[in-house]
Amino acid sequence: MKSISQVARLTGVSVRTLQYYDEIGLLKPSKLTPSGYRLYDDEALQTLQQILFFKELGFQLKEIDEILKDPDFDRIAAFKKQKELFLLKRNRTDRLIHLLERLEKGEPCMSFKEFDLSDYINALEDFKSSQTETVIEHWGSVENFDMFIQKIKDDEEHVAQLAIRQFGSIEKYTEAMKHNLEHFSEIMDDWYAQVPEEMRTEDKFLKLASRRGEDVSSDPVQDLVKEIIANVRGNTPSVLVGNEGSYCRMIIDCYSNDYLRRVFDTKHGEGSCDYIVRAFQYYMDSNSL
Repeated sequence: MKSISQVARLTGVSVRTLQYYDEIGLLKPSKLTPSGYRLYDDEALQTLQQILFFKELGFQLKEIDEILKDPDFDRIAAFKKQKELFLLKRNRTDRLIHLLERLEKGEPCMSFKEFDLSDYINALEDFKSSQTETVIEHWGSVENFDMFIQKIKDDEEHVAQLAIRQFGSIEKYTEAMKHNLEHFSEIMDDWYAQVPEEMRTEDKFLKLASRRGEDVSSDPVQDLVKEIIANVRGNTPSVLVGNEGSYCRMIIDCYSNDYLRRVFDTKHGEGSCDYIVRAFQYYMDSNSL
């Protein structure tokens, strides 16, 4: 057991902050001495470590409290997500350092203002707060949506270039995206209603994922893979999907992506993406593609 002052010295978190965490129920002491002094055991210190990781990633205390009190909270899974987010932040920091090195050498560099996506990112944050149920429905969890926002932040320059190319300016792009976010559910419902049932490839992928646990070489599973390939190649220009082998490799790459796997598996079950990858890989191997 450690006293509150010992925890403060060990972690760099002030005594007052630890007291505040206790007051709001975020981090309760493990026990109180007869005199009323707070004591913390190793489990409490592990919880504090989680809190500090989430704070470093920009999570609000209320969000952290909700995450930690979720009955399905998994400490190891949280560490993995935090690691991925820190890697994304590190990549962005590395690019900024590289830019500063170029500036130090006197190289001409474009202004940051031209590629400022802060209004769009703020709109995404507002969307997350006001449309939480929609976020969870389409991204699987708020944490997955945070990953989506972080990816935009880390690839801000590329996103901004595309925005300018397609909309003429960041301002016009942001305006269009804000409109889409405000009407997101309507847009998704309208789009889905306009897609003929035979072209709804996503449904077939969900059906394929639902068979996980079955051998990927089984006829029902491979028939689904063939159906997906036939459906896409029959309704999509060949220049976009290529031949069977190209399309299979594209699907394998797509469903091997860490971000898509997280979103898809959160919504449809752990291991769904890996199962789809194995099913398509088996199809490729069996047909020598």
